[in-house]
Amino acid sequence: MLENPRSPRVRSIARLAKKTVRQEAGYFLLEGPQAVREALTYKPELLSDLFGTPTAVERHQDITNLAAEAGHEIEFVTEEVLASMADTVTPQGFIAICRQFPTALKDIFSEDLKLIVILQEVRDPGNAGTIIRAADSAGADAVILTGRSVDLYNPKVVRSTTGSLFHLPVAVDASLEDVRDRAAAVGLTVLAADTGGESLLEARRDGTLARPTAWLFGNEARGLSDEELALADRVFTVPIYGSAESMNLATAASVCLYESAFAQRGS
Repeated sequence: MLENPRSPRVRSIARLAKKTVRQEAGYFLLEGPQAVREALTYKPELLSDLFGTPTAVERHQDITNLAAEAGHEIEFVTEEVLASMADTVTPQGFIAICRQFPTALKDIFSEDLKLIVILQEVRDPGNAGTIIRAADSAGADAVILTGRSVDLYNPKVVRSTTGSLFHLPVAVDASLEDVRDRAAAVGLTVLAADTGGESLLEARRDGTLARPTAWLFGNEARGLSDEELALADRVFTVPIYGSAESMNLATAASVCLYESAFAQRGS
């Protein structure tokens, strides 16, 4: 059992909370039983180390079984050691080290696509992770982070996906122009979300949402620039019927993605 929270090994694991360290190592942290469970179920080959407190291992026997099936051994650690490794205050008993696994653009666009998500300059890790989770829930084929979007393996992004990171392809470090050209080449209609666009109800009425679609979402504070909006085929806004000043990016993205999912499946 690892018992010293200040040991070099524990400190090296904790340093994966920093982007520069993650980029150099090519690994990232997974925290909590849900994230570890999804990794063991969908991408067990990517895990290099798995840690758990005795209490958590006893409580989550399914994780123990999944680890055994994948040939991974859970190394016991104390609560203090786990807290020192984690980015969160309460890591809920499990931490794993996982190899980064972004998908290449060419691999995403080699598939028959119905719905993809493009995140341009999305900087907030909670928003990015929640949109990946919403995309997974809506049955999207892929998510692509373009421009200076947040690091996909930021601990808060990973936590916010609640395991969806392991369910669908995600590409990073792409240029918006390149993604837009690839989308057009495979017949995807690029729809941008912006407060100055047409009402989303229009897209529902005229059948636009039933087409194979790439939804483009911009920065939380600035939105999409005129140049970025010009790359889209059409621009829509989610109407606000109450007195709210605006809508959170992840919430608006979820509405757009589910409108597309309903339309595509209804047709």
